[in-house]
Amino acid sequence: MYPHLFSPITINSLEIRNRIAYPSLGLLYSYDTKLNDRYYHFYDEIAQGGAGIVTVGPVGVDFIGSGFVPLSLAQDEAVESFAKATQMIRARGASPWIQLFHGGAYTHPFLINNDIPMAPSAVFSKYSKTTPREMTTEDIRGVQQAFADAAGRAMDAGFEGVEIIGSAGYLITQFLSPLKNLRQDEYGGSFENRVRFPRQIIEMIRERVGPTYPIGVRMAGNDFVPGSTSDDLTPEIAKVYERAGADVLNVTGGWHESRVPQLPMELPRSGFSFLAMNIRQAVSIPVMASNRITTPAQAERILVDGQADMVNLGRVLIADPFWPAKAKADRAEEIRPCVACSQGCTDELFNGRPVSCIGNARAGFEGERIIKKTASPKQVMVVGAGVAGLEAAITAKQAGHRVEIYEKTGEIGGQIWIAAAPPHKQELLEFIRYYRVMVEKHEIPIHLNTCVDLPLIKKINPDHLIIAQGAAPLIPPIDGTNDKSVRTSWEVLKDNLCLGKRVAVIGGGAVGLETAHFVAKKGTLSPEMLHFLITYEALEMDRIKHYMFNGASRVTVFEMLEKAGQDVGKSTRWILMNNLTRYGVKILTQSKVVSIKEGVVSYEREGALCEEKFDTVILASGSRPVQTLEENIRNLDISFCVIGDCVRPGKINDAIHGGFLAAISL
Repeated sequence: MYPHLFSPITINSLEIRNRIAYPSLGLLYSYDTKLNDRYYHFYDEIAQGGAGIVTVGPVGVDFIGSGFVPLSLAQDEAVESFAKATQMIRARGASPWIQLFHGGAYTHPFLINNDIPMAPSAVFSKYSKTTPREMTTEDIRGVQQAFADAAGRAMDAGFEGVEIIGSAGYLITQFLSPLKNLRQDEYGGSFENRVRFPRQIIEMIRERVGPTYPIGVRMAGNDFVPGSTSDDLTPEIAKVYERAGADVLNVTGGWHESRVPQLPMELPRSGFSFLAMNIRQAVSIPVMASNRITTPAQAERILVDGQADMVNLGRVLIADPFWPAKAKADRAEEIRPCVACSQGCTDELFNGRPVSCIGNARAGFEGERIIKKTASPKQVMVVGAGVAGLEAAITAKQAGHRVEIYEKTGEIGGQIWIAAAPPHKQELLEFIRYYRVMVEKHEIPIHLNTCVDLPLIKKINPDHLIIAQGAAPLIPPIDGTNDKSVRTSWEVLKDNLCLGKRVAVIGGGAVGLETAHFVAKKGTLSPEMLHFLITYEALEMDRIKHYMFNGASRVTVFEMLEKAGQDVGKSTRWILMNNLTRYGVKILTQSKVVSIKEGVVSYEREGALCEEKFDTVILASGSRPVQTLEENIRNLDISFCVIGDCVRPGKINDAIHGGFLAAISL
């Protein structure tokens, strides 16, 4: 089905079973630099799922560059625990690789006992919020030797390839960047000098591991930081790496502090594969493409079009480790989607918590959340076909129970239809596609347009009842919410209502801000029209940008708190706020709306009572649980559980994980 994707590839002397690599991603499954069972179970499942390469890491090469939390291979005694990981990965038919890491100025001081990080130059880092000390020549030699020593330990541990991280803004990219490298010696100034540091690392590793051992470099295709390294220079860097002894180049996007989104839904699928192609055209060694490669068809197209020789599937394999196996077996429609939400992975990592996945309840829990076939099947009635109910139903069926789903509306998906309406959120619809396929695959009867009440429950008389009724819009205690100008965010997002020229959104949380973005974008240029105008140079670029960001409505958001969007994830909040600014959305914080009358919104701000007239007023004050069944069924002799938003309105993560856990506990 995907002949290029599943053809073997040789890197130096090593043959890999297919063109799929799982890259190094921080997981934070321990806080002591050491591997543990949680890591072992995770990597074992990725390898079992069919990836060609499974990369462990990032792994620190010394203390000052990583600290006391991230994984480390800085000492000989760590080799044994890493050897256990390589044995498990190899036993599944995958090739175990490791990524070696040094944060440089990106190292947070608290990770190194409040010491000062070191970097090429003493330039303040926005990422670590500190100014590092400039590395001496002795420091440089020591770090280079640490890379070479760690590579030797990696080979001793059974890793079949080693990758150096030279992207994302870490130490190597700091040496390459004229913004961060202000040195006046042989390691600064000219291109030849700036590239000397990573070139010597590669040469030293090559000397340590021998001529046939694969060495890779993860490099930026473009730093996406003004004044730093761009894609006109990265091919020259790639050539230096190849001449120094690199066997494969893993091309990604920019730095952590880049203002160009690198991972979220805003980045189109396989968006940075053009950067891999730019590098591939300059070198003769294999090149990997990275970032937002989600489907087998996309991956195959990247290879067929000559953009890359391999593809990296990072968060995609966290969402479904068996992506490769399903694709190879022509079951791509059964792949559990990664929707690039960043909520379970990047946001958790930025908050110092272990990585998980909102759509895969087993991610990070592979050793404990196991679906076991039951010896005593139950008849299970699931009320509600939102993602909580759907996940519960499918998991219960996989465990061997007899399951039927009852849904009061005419379609499955629940609030996903609403959540997927704002700009760049359409990926969430992949959940509905996936659950449709799985309900059909497992032959689970689903009764749409069926309102469940006590008589129906008594008639069915299930052994167990799973209630997933969901939530409804929360109407705030404001005078005039029944005004003819008022709509709820649910109505606007689900039904795409016709709105006026001046629109108010009451509520500056995630729902309110995404609703504001949705409204402000209405009437702006489509991507197709944008492409047309640029191709034919029909308008000046400033006029094109005007039509891109000025739609049919002007939007004002009212938020009671001091700061809007406090419930938006760290990794995506800045993107949403920047978009709202581009679309001219006005956000009034510390503004309490007290009444609405004929479109006039009265609100208190800074001790004064203010008024503004709007054509449409949208209530975006959150959700309330729907609990019409729970109290009534307590007197029935039927075991039951309540999951999802009808317990407490939460995020998709709460719904899917709750559904899974309810099913495996039957």
